[in-house]
Amino acid sequence: MSSAASFYSGFVAIIGAPNAGKSTLMNRLIGEKIAITSKKPQTTRNRILGIVHRPFSQLAFVDTPGVHRTSKILNRRIVDAALAATTDADLVLWLMDVSRSAEEENSLILEHLQSCSKPVILALNKIDLIARPELLTWMELWHGRFPFREIVPISAVSGEQVEVLVEVLEKYLPEGPPLFPEDSLTDKSVGFIVSELIREKVLRRTGEEIPYSIAVTIESFKGEGEGEKAEIHAAIHVDRESQKGILIGKGGSRLKEIGTDARRDIEALMGKKVFLKLFVRVQKNWTRDAKAMERFGY
Repeated sequence: MSSAASFYSGFVAIIGAPNAGKSTLMNRLIGEKIAITSKKPQTTRNRILGIVHRPFSQLAFVDTPGVHRTSKILNRRIVDAALAATTDADLVLWLMDVSRSAEEENSLILEHLQSCSKPVILALNKIDLIARPELLTWMELWHGRFPFREIVPISAVSGEQVEVLVEVLEKYLPEGPPLFPEDSLTDKSVGFIVSELIREKVLRRTGEEIPYSIAVTIESFKGEGEGEKAEIHAAIHVDRESQKGILIGKGGSRLKEIGTDARRDIEALMGKKVFLKLFVRVQKNWTRDAKAMERFGY
């Protein structure tokens, strides 16, 4: 940055393989949970914006779905959206998980970035899970594979070196006024974040039984503004009848657990008591139906 009087702002696209820790980093950066996380690949389906306000800069981070090779229509749309984010951004942050090899996914990203004219910063994530010699090997390997502006080792979970990463990114922002109001953290509505929190709890509570065949829609939302309590009715859509029973559980036990988990996070998000009612609906083969995917926001 050339002078303390200048202000810098821009969009930073976070890209990486599934489970690289992009959503965890986003939540760490803005200090609020707006991006859902789980151990399942492709947990993130939409581009989510998180805004970081600094004394002389504003960074608008775009959390993107994990990049991977796929033949499924829904997943192809998701990956296309992730890669397209690099075109719209002012700079690209490639987040790489150093605790595991993701060579196929990383090669796909590398191939895409060959034509990228934006500054690309590499963040080597999960350094808390490997030894220093292994980290140095990663740094040497990737230094030779692409002309990154800088390579920064971090841990999104512990926060180690995350401040250093932000300072590095600041250096490459274009000069310009703030892009968003001072009090804004995301461009997503509360309703969108609520639906994502419910989907996260489904993913966490259903193991491998209901992998990616769910979508969540908010049917009604009362008390979003001021007031002591909010009332939310939401539908969880599955694409096969057999999944409905699995999701509801014996005597409704699993759906109740999902609702309890989700309500806890929604109350933390909204800062008030929440009454949450969940329904399960079958939308046959929606993950292969273009119109249904569009209706669910994909």
